[in-house]
Amino acid sequence: MRFFPHLLSLTAQRAAPAALIFGAVFLAACLGAVSQAHAYQLGTPTAHGAGGVAADAIEAARPDAALAAQMFGVSGPVSLSYSEEGVPGWTVVSAKGQTLGHIGSTWAIAGSVGYSGRPLDVLVAVDMSARIAGARLMRHSEPVLTLGISDADIAAFVGGFAGLDLNAPRDAMLKPAADVPDVIARATVSTGVIRDGILRTARTLAIARGLIADGAGIDRITYAPADWADLIAQGALVGARLSMTEASTQFANAKVPLPTGDGAFVEFWAGIIDPPTVGQNLLGQQLYTQSVGALGPRDSALIVISRGLYSHRGTDWKRNGTFERLSIVQGATRHHPAATDYALVKRLQIAGAPDVKEISVFRLPGDVIDPTQPMRIELTATRPAQHGADLQLTLGADYTLPDVWRLAPPAEPVPLWQEIWARKRPQTIFVGVMLGVLTLILFAQEWIVHRPRLWRGLRLGFLGTTLLGLGWGLNGQLSVVQVVAFVQSLLTGFRWETFLIEPVIFILWAFVALGLLFWGRGVYCGWLCPFGALQELLNVAARRLRIRQIAVPQALHERLWVIKYTLFVAILALSFYSMHDALVLAEAEPFKTVVSLRFLRAWPFVLFALALLTAGLFIERFYCRYLCPLGAALAIPAKLKIFDWLKRRPQCGRECRYCETQCTVGAIDPLGRINPNECVLCLRCQVIQHDETACMILKRRARAQNAAKGETA
Repeated sequence: MRFFPHLLSLTAQRAAPAALIFGAVFLAACLGAVSQAHAYQLGTPTAHGAGGVAADAIEAARPDAALAAQMFGVSGPVSLSYSEEGVPGWTVVSAKGQTLGHIGSTWAIAGSVGYSGRPLDVLVAVDMSARIAGARLMRHSEPVLTLGISDADIAAFVGGFAGLDLNAPRDAMLKPAADVPDVIARATVSTGVIRDGILRTARTLAIARGLIADGAGIDRITYAPADWADLIAQGALVGARLSMTEASTQFANAKVPLPTGDGAFVEFWAGIIDPPTVGQNLLGQQLYTQSVGALGPRDSALIVISRGLYSHRGTDWKRNGTFERLSIVQGATRHHPAATDYALVKRLQIAGAPDVKEISVFRLPGDVIDPTQPMRIELTATRPAQHGADLQLTLGADYTLPDVWRLAPPAEPVPLWQEIWARKRPQTIFVGVMLGVLTLILFAQEWIVHRPRLWRGLRLGFLGTTLLGLGWGLNGQLSVVQVVAFVQSLLTGFRWETFLIEPVIFILWAFVALGLLFWGRGVYCGWLCPFGALQELLNVAARRLRIRQIAVPQALHERLWVIKYTLFVAILALSFYSMHDALVLAEAEPFKTVVSLRFLRAWPFVLFALALLTAGLFIERFYCRYLCPLGAALAIPAKLKIFDWLKRRPQCGRECRYCETQCTVGAIDPLGRINPNECVLCLRCQVIQHDETACMILKRRARAQNAAKGETA
């Protein structure tokens, strides 16, 4: 029987290293299971380059003919032409010469950056009816996509955008609907960024190629009867006039002099006829419909009406195909209407119109002239000179579309993160209430620790809420991957929008960052970590089932801390070389398996997580003590803690070491000091320190007081 205590002591010394070796074996199995996996990529072999490459140095993915044909769902050969003007992208043309649509890159157009701080590149195909024909994920470095969610899941998510109508309002697109893929619940941040990049890129590309209207457009619906004088008064038509006398003066050296007089050498009126109040009153319903019915999405129709000796059309256009006499000037652009964009009008239908000689309607291409912006219509007249080159004069009129026929510009789309926050208001309220309760507990700890039953009820209740509500309910598990992503984003271009896209995670990190200054790392590790809560609750159950606890010798205990700090430094350092490899190493965290995926994962990952939880039945918070890289990451800035809320007595460690044996993570050394790098702020030592039935100092003090009362009596 004397041998038994010695055997138990020997077991305690060897069990911890054995458990660590056992866990390491399963971790190696997990890493081996994913060593064959690689970050999802297509087309570009260098999609996952060195981690330190600047974001602006990464080349956007480029589609080939085969991929373009797949995205547009055609079997025959296609050809691609690339344009860098304005919005970069590829135009896809079938073998029959039919334009199928356009392809753009989310990295080149929208600058999509994932939660990892690295580029997200998706090729998006838009057909000529302004619908997404297909989408293909080409590059990413996202943690939850690389490991934990299959490539097939992401391919299905990205491909699910095919058929989406880009004319629909953006806010409607972002609402869960049958025709719009919703974010994957286990990867809300990354898939949310992907979805935003696809929608933003597709709309930008469609607008740039004239497939959908942009900004303030023209009111092509409202109609009101009007006569000629009304249109002139409203600014629908602008004009200019040159009399015969003025023209004779201008062409004084003409080979054939012009007669003088008050008659018009040329007088013209011009204006955009897209508003029905203008076009329908001028041309009549039938001719107006014919004139504007064939216009493209961004095209417009310009009417030019003239009379006098000089023709605004002339006859040269029949030979060279361009109306050289007529110019539409907008900024640095000078556009001459083409013969193919011309329609002859024989007479005006509007009341009060003057007698005119010529009426023409010209199509203004939307990619050349913006009808909503000011323009100048110029008519150039020439006459043969007596000597030398022909004489020339220009008559012009400035035109601006009247405000009465302008549509109000669409409101600026709400940023994606704001839309998500509005949609997840109940979740944010729940987290806010939890954090409020935790704040009250920590500030009122002096009152709570005097009441052991209240403390225990609050402790177990809060841990249960953390596990069930925050963890398995809202997926609110922080990870060392987020720390690495934050560091990488500081180096490659920090964007608040990337981190704001997941409200629960952002609120937690904001609270933890503030809590590090007030209380240290224990704010998260001891109260808000779902995996930590699971470990502690399982250990409580194990103790009630009388499972013998293993006491790790202090010397070994302190040396095993090196593992988690080394692991954190290794993950962070490896991320500068390869983010993908760093994410593989970050699988040392079982959080994804236990909390995010709820054990629905490949067997090596599940077995590794179960091994850690099993070890925690014998050594309370085994993983938190020795392996957690996130805890190590939080412990480093926790040294900036400005308050010391945990109290100790001078006798602690000298006369009494009971708190040391009861500490959840072994954060109290033999001298009674609390190591803030290891403390999870469970308040157990504070409860013991005020418990007259547990604290040896209080027991001794009570005995002395009772003895003094007895002597007095």
